[in-house]
Amino acid sequence: MPVDSLPLLPAAFDYAGVAVFALTGALAAARDRHDIITFWFFAVVTGVGGGTLRDLLIGAPVFWMGDPAYLGIGLVAAIAVWFAAPHLERAKTLIWVDAVGLAAYAVIGAGKALSLGVDPLIAIAMGVLTSCFGGVIRDVLAGQPSALLKREITISAALLAAAGFVALHAAGFDPLVSGALGAAAGFGLRAGAIHYGWALPAFGARGGEGKA
Repeated sequence: MPVDSLPLLPAAFDYAGVAVFALTGALAAARDRHDIITFWFFAVVTGVGGGTLRDLLIGAPVFWMGDPAYLGIGLVAAIAVWFAAPHLERAKTLIWVDAVGLAAYAVIGAGKALSLGVDPLIAIAMGVLTSCFGGVIRDVLAGQPSALLKREITISAALLAAAGFVALHAAGFDPLVSGALGAAAGFGLRAGAIHYGWALPAFGARGGEGKA
């Protein structure tokens, strides 16, 4: 596998994706009133968790092991939330920041996989895992039910973002354009689920039953 392939998306996108998820980790720590070190731990683990799983699965060097900037990003996110959290509706902010991170990181994860020569369908799966796994770790650490286990459109939004990016890239669109459109589609779907309560039909539901 060509692990030295050039990335499709600039490194700044990866830093931004980690930063957004790091903010959600620190917000989860704020919800439970932890200390600043725990804020940092939550931020780093949430920020790098999905990308770590992706790299292990595709046989690539774990992206943050050779770059201490990711630990710094987690620290900055922790400090920012430490001072800003008292002025925020933490639960609501967490949901919306997570929605941004979900869509963006799905594209980033799929882009990393494609740059390493992974099959497009597998790249889409890697995008979904990248965007969802960090949040799973965050919720487990915080002792909260994972959003993935609720009847909400979450994985579907990540799937749309990753698949949209991969499809547009395969059609010849510029990676930045493909990424922006894929992330926008994924975020739009997740935003609709949050605001309007959109949900896919539940197994065994009749008519409108079971739709959140």
